[in-house]
Amino acid sequence: MASVDSAGSSVSGRLRSGDLLHAGLAVALLLGVWSVGGLEVSTGKVSSIEAMNGSTVLLPCTYSSCIGIKNLYFNWHYNDNGTMFKLCEAAIPMEGVEPRVNVYHERVEFVGSSKSNNISILLWNITFEDQGDYICFARNPKEKNRNHSATFTLIVVDQMKEVDNTLTVIIVSVLGGVIGLVIIVMVIKALVVHFLLKDDEKNKECLVSSSGNDNTENGLSGAKADNKGTPKA
Repeated sequence: MASVDSAGSSVSGRLRSGDLLHAGLAVALLLGVWSVGGLEVSTGKVSSIEAMNGSTVLLPCTYSSCIGIKNLYFNWHYNDNGTMFKLCEAAIPMEGVEPRVNVYHERVEFVGSSKSNNISILLWNITFEDQGDYICFARNPKEKNRNHSATFTLIVVDQMKEVDNTLTVIIVSVLGGVIGLVIIVMVIKALVVHFLLKDDEKNKECLVSSSGNDNTENGLSGAKADNKGTPKA
């Protein structure tokens, strides 16, 4: 009986360990899918912009989620030396439904659309005081309130810097000169080869005609010699 009990306990132990292993794998897979397809926000490939004082700038931000959204909450903040000022906020009920945006800044306008996963804003008539970091934040309850944020830096200048194209002009000029020189060399080479081939053809023609003349003269001289050597009857 003791052996039977021990065998049964070992079997049940293996079953429990196998169940735990399967459960662990399932949880790991779920976590992996959740992390791969999780909510992300982005301000694009360029995370900063220079703009002139008094102009209007676009602060870009888009969101993405492989498993979709539901009541996606987002907002924009301005970081003023550590003090955060909320510019706007809203919630998108579901994909394709436009949000009702609450704007807390008189020069901010929401220009995004849930149809394109866009939550960008415009900042009108910027001043030097508007320079700094702008944070785009989003939270997706469908992913257990997973959240993500991205920062976009605004640099306000008095006038735009003129781009010095001197180096570009020099490089283009040098490349153009090199290409032109190569073309000239190739043309000269082709002409030289053409004339050399013509000279070779002329020389061959001269050799052929001169050898024909020699053969003709030899034949005539041999005939004359035969005529002279024949005795008269």
